[in-house]
Amino acid sequence: MSDSSASPGRPGAPRGPVNLRIPAGEDRERLVCDDCGFINYVNPKIVVGSVALWEDRILLCRRAIEPRDGWWTLPAGYMEERETTIEGARREAWEEARARIEIDALIGVYNIPRISQVQMIYRARLLSPDVSAGPESREVGLFEWDDIPWDHIAFPSVHWALGHWQETRGMTGFAPFGEPPEGL
Repeated sequence: MSDSSASPGRPGAPRGPVNLRIPAGEDRERLVCDDCGFINYVNPKIVVGSVALWEDRILLCRRAIEPRDGWWTLPAGYMEERETTIEGARREAWEEARARIEIDALIGVYNIPRISQVQMIYRARLLSPDVSAGPESREVGLFEWDDIPWDHIAFPSVHWALGHWQETRGMTGFAPFGEPPEGL
């Protein structure tokens, strides 16, 4: 596999032929520039999000993008460079639901190796009930627990986070949860 069209304008990016090989001192294949030695490390993505409430209602977003277009999820998405996990969770709430939130606690850290993700989901409070669909959402809604569309939840990690939120209602000082062993 060779690629001589690597990003020439980005500092540190390879400029010459790039090949898949095991670099010295490593134990797995990586894309390596034969000219400058640049190694392209492909690492898991970090997803950040929140279970955000207004009074006793939980904010959910109906996805307008794949995967799981049309299914309900929490406001969450990939972290951006140069932001903290809390900043990312706040940004995702705004981007997906035009929601302003105040973070309370980290509910869970969910490792999902089959898709190379680590998801960090926070417990949060909406600063206002005024929410609306952002560009990645068809619609948003505030749901009481019994009205959550459980059969149309997009991802297992949303079920985990909602369940862990329910377990921590009214609690302070709890340890973040992880993915259930059978969940992977």
